[in-house]
Amino acid sequence: MVKQLANPRIAAPLAVIALIGIAAAAIMQDQTSRSILIRPSPPADHRIPYGKDPLNFGELRLPKGPGPHPVAVIIHGGCWMAEYGLSYMGHMAAALTEAGIATWSLEYRRIGNEGGGWPGTFQDVARGTDYLRSLAKTYPLDLNRVVALGHSAGGHLVLWLGARKQLPKGSPLFEDDPLPLRGIVGLAAITDLRKTGTACDGSVEPLLGGGAKDLASIYDQASPVELLPIGVKQSVIHGEKDNLVPAQMSGDYAEAAKKKGDAVKLVIIEKAGHFELVDPNSSAWSQVMDEVMELLEMKRKHETNEK
Repeated sequence: MVKQLANPRIAAPLAVIALIGIAAAAIMQDQTSRSILIRPSPPADHRIPYGKDPLNFGELRLPKGPGPHPVAVIIHGGCWMAEYGLSYMGHMAAALTEAGIATWSLEYRRIGNEGGGWPGTFQDVARGTDYLRSLAKTYPLDLNRVVALGHSAGGHLVLWLGARKQLPKGSPLFEDDPLPLRGIVGLAAITDLRKTGTACDGSVEPLLGGGAKDLASIYDQASPVELLPIGVKQSVIHGEKDNLVPAQMSGDYAEAAKKKGDAVKLVIIEKAGHFELVDPNSSAWSQVMDEVMELLEMKRKHETNEK
């Protein structure tokens, strides 16, 4: 069993505070795209376990045709909290699959789940991503073309996935041979766990087991900005009107990453809030799709048809 470092006497009230903050800020977001949280998503082709815990599973969707297909690993947000699961990302996964990309949407242990937090949450998304090597033995997946997309707290986790090779060998999260990623798309990503000003501020200490002053080494291993450069192409996309995770967080990260030599593209979408980035029905979705296709060196279907 993975030891959870968070003190339960402080984790519970902090989690309640985080929930209140999330709810208050979310009310102010665009209601049309926010409805993605409750809209039924298209069913996956397969739900497959990647570990022993009941929350260690992923949803696999496959495009039509023989393949092998490029793959998008998808990680949902929700402030790393057990109250929020992967269902809302099914809309985005289905849209990507329709465009010719296999999708592997991960569930994982979170704050409030046994073993969630540090290091269990991180171990789950790492294990789930690396499990693509096993899936490729059965399904037509092209492991030379894998990108990772994550939203909000899931954006934090996909950026961290790309940085795993920077972890010290003594880290409980170190892996000798993590699955290589062609690119990363952070959607309203939380990029710096030492910064404040997001709706998830109250979840950071329960996630990592305490404050940055006492757990500096853990924050260094868990926060993407501390692991730069990661050596993977990245697109960080943010809605201009996002009041859950301010766009400045992506801007600051992109600037820091470029200074370290990483190839990072910053995309700020005018008038978009937090949820439009994962809603295929929103006006922002086209720009998200463009970034994914560019990282995979694919052409959109309408472009192919025009040839």
